[in-house]
Amino acid sequence: MFTANARLARGDDSRHPENLAQLVDRESDRVADLAEQVDALTAEVARLSSTGDAPAGVDPDLAARTAVAAGTTPVTGRGVSVTLDDAPPEGNYPPQIRPDDLVVHQQDIQSVVNALWAGGAEAMTLQGQRVTATSAFRCAGNILLLHGRVYSPPYVVEAVGDPEALRDALDRSPGVQVYKEYVDAVNLGWSVEDEPEIEMPGYQGALELRYARPAGAVAS
Repeated sequence: MFTANARLARGDDSRHPENLAQLVDRESDRVADLAEQVDALTAEVARLSSTGDAPAGVDPDLAARTAVAAGTTPVTGRGVSVTLDDAPPEGNYPPQIRPDDLVVHQQDIQSVVNALWAGGAEAMTLQGQRVTATSAFRCAGNILLLHGRVYSPPYVVEAVGDPEALRDALDRSPGVQVYKEYVDAVNLGWSVEDEPEIEMPGYQGALELRYARPAGAVAS
């Protein structure tokens, strides 16, 4: 608690929210643009992974693993669930504690997501939505914008992988450690549970790949 209070006293900006109106406008525009795109590669990967009908010369197992990594196919497996929640709005807090310190921020969720990837997560969801390489989420105040939807806490991240390795990765994450300091100082919500079986849907939206292209293809 003393460490967290000292961090707050220094005016640490690592857990400050962003402007709500700007984030909503920007995310709404982004979602509208993505909604107009038709991603043929996403449909093709999903078809190949479901039928096993890989093109000549393509390893079917590699195609299936690629679909899992891209997030386009449902998966099931053991792993962990991590829950983050806002602190009680009323409490006997030190005078330097601000309202912003009592809510979960984008940096907190990002630290958890990054730690789980680093711990070997094979697939992941946030609020039940599949997280992909192109997923972008924004927090403003105590709301989360993800794939065009708005969510309120508690925020739940689920990851398929070795539970012990995933827990170790969370313990090693500097960002997660900062969040835990606030858990001790202001009672932010935090729990990590082993899950014997997690069922994850495939990502249904368009994959936004603006710069990547197949090797040998001519840039447009």
